[in-house]
Amino acid sequence: MLNRIDLRGVDTDPRGLLPRARLDVSQAVETIRPLVEAVREHGFSAVREATARFDGVELDELRVPPETIKAAERSLDPDVRAALLEAISRARRVHEDQRRRDTTTQVVPGGTVTERWVPVERVGLYVPGGLAMYPSTVVMNVVPAQVAGVDALVVVSPPQKDNGGLPDQRVLAACALLGVDEVYAVGGAQAIAVLGHGSTTNAAGTGYCRPVDIITGPGNVWVTAAKRIMRSGGTVGIDAEAGPTEIAILADDTADPGHVAADLISQAEHDPLAASVLVTPSTSLADAVDAELATRVEATKHTGRVTTALTGEQSGTVLVDDLDQGLRVVDAYAAEHLEIQTRDARTIAMRVRNAGAIFVGPYAPVSLGDYCAGSNHVLPTGGCARHSSGLSVQSFLRGIHVIEYDEAALRDAAPHVVTLANVEDLPAHGEAVTARFPA
Repeated sequence: MLNRIDLRGVDTDPRGLLPRARLDVSQAVETIRPLVEAVREHGFSAVREATARFDGVELDELRVPPETIKAAERSLDPDVRAALLEAISRARRVHEDQRRRDTTTQVVPGGTVTERWVPVERVGLYVPGGLAMYPSTVVMNVVPAQVAGVDALVVVSPPQKDNGGLPDQRVLAACALLGVDEVYAVGGAQAIAVLGHGSTTNAAGTGYCRPVDIITGPGNVWVTAAKRIMRSGGTVGIDAEAGPTEIAILADDTADPGHVAADLISQAEHDPLAASVLVTPSTSLADAVDAELATRVEATKHTGRVTTALTGEQSGTVLVDDLDQGLRVVDAYAAEHLEIQTRDARTIAMRVRNAGAIFVGPYAPVSLGDYCAGSNHVLPTGGCARHSSGLSVQSFLRGIHVIEYDEAALRDAAPHVVTLANVEDLPAHGEAVTARFPA
């Protein structure tokens, strides 16, 4: 089922040879820019029109009443409640260890620099609601923001026709479990515009969503394009430009082909553009995985989208000479999710440089990380793991240097400041120091 790319004997950089989804965010930016501007200028009326056009829902009020959020939590299936509470507990445990502490360095006697870690004030969290509903994404976005100390958390999620124009009930319930009561029934590019620019939330203008400082959370290409617009204008910060989900599996002949096939399918069911890539030196494993896929794809619920994803140009099996070449390939690919199913898997995993998250051995599938590993599932895609990290407590913190020098310490530094200011032909910089020490 999977296309094959044979890189055995190839010594060149493999980046241009690897499967990858084509996603033209730049074109999407130009398509939705008028919508983002309309929300900025007209607020609720523009949001209402876009929501009717794209979601088929006509709303009179964007904000979900807090009591409705609480009611969703009260009606939650007990097993779902238990699973969400466990996911919250494990995520909080991991993310609490990420919190940075302020540090003060004495540079010279009388001169210190303190680095303060200050949370942003207000964060907008996007929770998708298209092909699937994602209460787990509420957990992954809210927990690190809360641990960071963010004052105000705002969740936006698309309205659902079958839920009376409200976001998915399980999404609302997850918000309730986490104590988030500012939730808006709006999705797509218009939701990002509401978060970035602020907006009235009803026709009377009596409700208002204040702009946020950072927008996080995954979404489709229109959401990604809107986040790019918001960031490029300096309006807000964003976590990343998320593309279709992807899994890469580095496996040798010790891997169970059934496990490998099941894991490839698990990501393929997200989206027809999802990428599932197997990297292996074993042709016998590749053949066995194909055989497993032929059986398992037919038996899975979302056969159509899984088949489209697995047979698309973004998915495939990459044959390599050995695990050393396999490591070079997965580092070049820089997967959102990377599984290592090899001999001595942990040693191999610790040699990886580029991945959003690494899942080690036969009992750490990606779906564990999606829900209950304690790690975060908002991760860099499209090769961005070469330079970016997944969502964490640090995503919501800013480092601010606080400089304190007394008179003696500044006098000691003065000649060096003056010298460097003159080298750069900025004499007033030096004079700002010498003015404090008149002859």
